[in-house]
Amino acid sequence: MLTAKPLLSLAAGDLMSRDVLMVPQEMSLQGAARMLWRASVSGAPVVDAAGRCIGVLSSSDFVHFMEGSQRPQHRPEAQCLCSAWQIPDEDGEPAGSTVRDVMTGDPVLVAPGTPIGEVARSMLDAHIHRVVVAGPDGRPLGIVSATDILAGVSQAALHARVPVLAGAAP
Repeated sequence: MLTAKPLLSLAAGDLMSRDVLMVPQEMSLQGAARMLWRASVSGAPVVDAAGRCIGVLSSSDFVHFMEGSQRPQHRPEAQCLCSAWQIPDEDGEPAGSTVRDVMTGDPVLVAPGTPIGEVARSMLDAHIHRVVVAGPDGRPLGIVSATDILAGVSQAALHARVPVLAGAAP
């Protein structure tokens, strides 16, 4: 939850969403897509068996996967635009790749005390929309998204406003 702190004193721990959805690296793409959709999020940290963040899975990763796996079909009878990760096998389990095969590896991790300016710079430098706030052990503690930074800016601007008297020039 944001506080009435001045904007530039905000840190990742002040901005982060604490209810973190984590995706196991061995999960199927179909299962992960369903998990993200149900949580109404566009990305989440991918964790190993010990709970350490090893990557991030986002809607962009699904798009890049589809771009790489779908080949143009020139036969008129080939109307289906399905990929293996969308089709369940006979056991109802999705066929094809796992999250580990498609995720963005080498995630950008920040500590809870990382200042807002450094968090924003990390996102800009890496061309990403979220960073994982992690403890020293690499386990996710939260997520800071671009929207969280905008909320921090908005909150700081709201608290910085000085009441204007009626009829006074701004």
